[in-house]
Amino acid sequence: MTAKEYNSCVEQYADNIYRFVLKHLKNEDEAKDVVQDTFTKVWVKKDTIDAKKAKSYLFTTAHHTLIDVVRRSKPKDDIEVLDKTHFERPLENMDLQEILDEALNQLPEIQKTVVLLRDYEGYGYDEIGDITGLKESQVKVYIFRARKKLKEILVSIEAVIE
Repeated sequence: MTAKEYNSCVEQYADNIYRFVLKHLKNEDEAKDVVQDTFTKVWVKKDTIDAKKAKSYLFTTAHHTLIDVVRRSKPKDDIEVLDKTHFERPLENMDLQEILDEALNQLPEIQKTVVLLRDYEGYGYDEIGDITGLKESQVKVYIFRARKKLKEILVSIEAVIE
């Protein structure tokens, strides 16, 4: 990849990567740091990267960097305590996007990642497999399970709101 192709990748994909990372971290500064780290890592290896596969390489690098950040900052709290605190705010004051974000936050990291890549970023199953290092069949299973869990969460929230 040339410097010109690298700059083109920054212009094309920086916002998408930022959105993807921000959905996970919920912290703008950390998300910006991950995006910067991602592009720094890609710059260091730009000579070995095929420009046609730059998008996939960028998201793969962002995903791995994101995992590192999450692992370092993961609270060691009891899962039951975390589940009870998810909806402490009155649901009537939340808009649909906030409710969806809260539901997404209850998913395991890998399910959240594949759903975000598929439904928010529009990647195909094979591309998600390349980014996450999973087989295409595993990606489909994780997406199915994530959507099923989201449906359960959202149906229970709907019952509470009405």
